[in-house]
Amino acid sequence: MKNKINMYTRFERLWHWLQAFLIISLAITGFELHGNYRVFGFEQAHILHIQAAWSLLILSAFAVFWHMTTGQWRQYIPTFKNFDKILYHYLVGIFFNEPHPYEKTPEAKLNPLQRLSYLALKVFILPLLILSGLAYFFYNQLPGLGISIGLRPLALVHTAGAFLMLLFLVVHVYMTTTGGTVWSYTWAMVTGWEEVEEKE
Repeated sequence: MKNKINMYTRFERLWHWLQAFLIISLAITGFELHGNYRVFGFEQAHILHIQAAWSLLILSAFAVFWHMTTGQWRQYIPTFKNFDKILYHYLVGIFFNEPHPYEKTPEAKLNPLQRLSYLALKVFILPLLILSGLAYFFYNQLPGLGISIGLRPLALVHTAGAFLMLLFLVVHVYMTTTGGTVWSYTWAMVTGWEEVEEKE
């Protein structure tokens, strides 16, 4: 039997969609700056990339504040409890329509695999992009701070971070299709309400 639960708050949904828009904007403008294609033109892409980057930093500051003040940071504490069952489900069970082994609740929205993925995003991929992006933006001021790094290695680090973010985004979008229907998880992030299986 399925039960409808208010899973995501208004702020979570707003943060999620704004963050997605900004990250996709950064990817589109960033890869254009590398000369992979032409959409906005180099100068406009450069302006939009910087605006999206600062907007994402501001949004992230609000998100960190919200997570800390509401206690939602606990959602990301890694755990390996039933990790093998979760992994088996995504590798095998899902293709045989087996029920998901993790019971999702508003207090524990992320299963062990998701927790590790989001932890990697928040402590490795995002910091890598933010720090290399800031270093790139303030490159001429770095020697005054005693930091010496070539522009090319810095660009390579930033681009590597971008590819990692792109990989995360592709996997994330795929995972949204693994709910009860192809659109159920996406719709839950729009409305806040999600249908979950009620345990006996």
